[in-house]
Amino acid sequence: MSATPHSDYRAQLETLWEHDALKIVAVIGAIYLIYAAIGLVLGYSLDGIINTLRRMTYLIAVYGMVTLALNLHWGYTGLFNIGIAGFMAIGLYATMMLAKPADPSGAAQYSGLGLPVPIAIVGGVVIAGLAGLVVALPALRLRADYFAITTIAFAEIVRLGVTSGALQEFTVLGAELGTGGGRGLIRNYGDPMNAIFELGAFSSFVDLTNSLFGFGPTQARALAYSIVLVLVLAGFYWLIQRTSRSPFGRVLKAIREDEEAAQSLGKNTNRFKIKVFVLGCALMGLAGILWRFRRTGVTPTAFRPHVTFYIWIALIIGGAGSNTGSVLGSGLFVAILFEGPQYLRRVIDQVVAVDDAPNTFAGAVGPLLSADPAPLVRYTFDEFLTLQFVIMGVALILLMQRRPEGLLGHREETAAAIPLGSRPSGAGTGGSGGGGSRGGGNSSGGNSNDTGDDPGTGVDHNRTHGHSNSASTDAPDHDHDIEPRTTTDATSETSETSETNETTHTGGEKP
Repeated sequence: MSATPHSDYRAQLETLWEHDALKIVAVIGAIYLIYAAIGLVLGYSLDGIINTLRRMTYLIAVYGMVTLALNLHWGYTGLFNIGIAGFMAIGLYATMMLAKPADPSGAAQYSGLGLPVPIAIVGGVVIAGLAGLVVALPALRLRADYFAITTIAFAEIVRLGVTSGALQEFTVLGAELGTGGGRGLIRNYGDPMNAIFELGAFSSFVDLTNSLFGFGPTQARALAYSIVLVLVLAGFYWLIQRTSRSPFGRVLKAIREDEEAAQSLGKNTNRFKIKVFVLGCALMGLAGILWRFRRTGVTPTAFRPHVTFYIWIALIIGGAGSNTGSVLGSGLFVAILFEGPQYLRRVIDQVVAVDDAPNTFAGAVGPLLSADPAPLVRYTFDEFLTLQFVIMGVALILLMQRRPEGLLGHREETAAAIPLGSRPSGAGTGGSGGGGSRGGGNSSGGNSNDTGDDPGTGVDHNRTHGHSNSASTDAPDHDHDIEPRTTTDATSETSETSETNETTHTGGEKP
């Protein structure tokens, strides 16, 4: 029967849905549509709606970069890294100290090396990678949980180190540098995006956003930076995708599945783990730089441990081992768990007039004894941002119980570089490519020079099994159902036959 138009259309949709780029565009687009629809229903201005979507794009891009780097560690290699915030902090602080001018002025009392911004960014990425090397060399001798403890301890050392007075101002090779201590560092160098903002085309972009959304120059610059981050995210995705599909990436997956088996094949697993850990840490450092490099300053509180667990939640949502899942998980995390509660609070505050909340939890719970839940509701609403952490914890527990593999985790991966599901067109039942019948003889349409040899064995199965050409020609083709017999199979079968004959003639079992 011919397929119906409905089934053909459904098959086409399923084929399209197999493309990872379409998954990302569809899910992120649906998130944007939902947020925009809520804003339009509540009467928000167009520039406010676009600014909300712009902030979400910025966060999704940054979290997507770090989640992809973490997926390289955990999803592909099985390295349990929970020191992500530390490597992000190293990249950002190193870049700022390299870019700050040597002679500070005003409130920026800490000096730097005064290097050009692009060189400072490269330096920050390299230093973050070197920090990963310092951690990896001794720590990769540890397994699983102990390695995780080492990485989170390193992240806390970094956070407390940049906060301490010892590193607030120090000298390296005669150069005065400093982390600023608890007060942090102030950006007193040029905006790294000035190379784009000074282009003539950017003036046209500002005019366009002004006419469409009512944006001023500051908002237009923020929107342009979000677009740049999306392009960088695409670069991250391409790099890690290429890495995972390369021979290097296949070794990483082998280490993840069974490190001892990979070692038995002659692979130096420690060297591979060090390389991938350094690469992932360098990418985390770059993400930390792009996260806050354009802000007026940075403080150590921006890199508290909860940042690490945000990234892990995004990876768990999308699924470990899937680059597409890493991006989708970041989008869903930002939309539902990070920005969602805050957006919901603003919506409720605009729709419903909420009275003043009690100052203490006891004052909120006490009226429940008199069947008055209103104070508790007001207190909960007032502490909505604190409740956000509870929501994340509950979501994480449900994910681990209901779908621990995430949305796209544990996807089937093809080990071969070419598709093996179908035979080449025009192949006969016994050609020189080894696609012949079980008997191993020449097929009727095969090459006359074909001896029916099993590829790679160098043994003529016609002589080994004693089959004639006509017998092998009439044999059915079972290539897709049964593995072809090798010389070892034939030898063992001949041995079993001889043992049976000997048992029959001697009347007993062969010892």
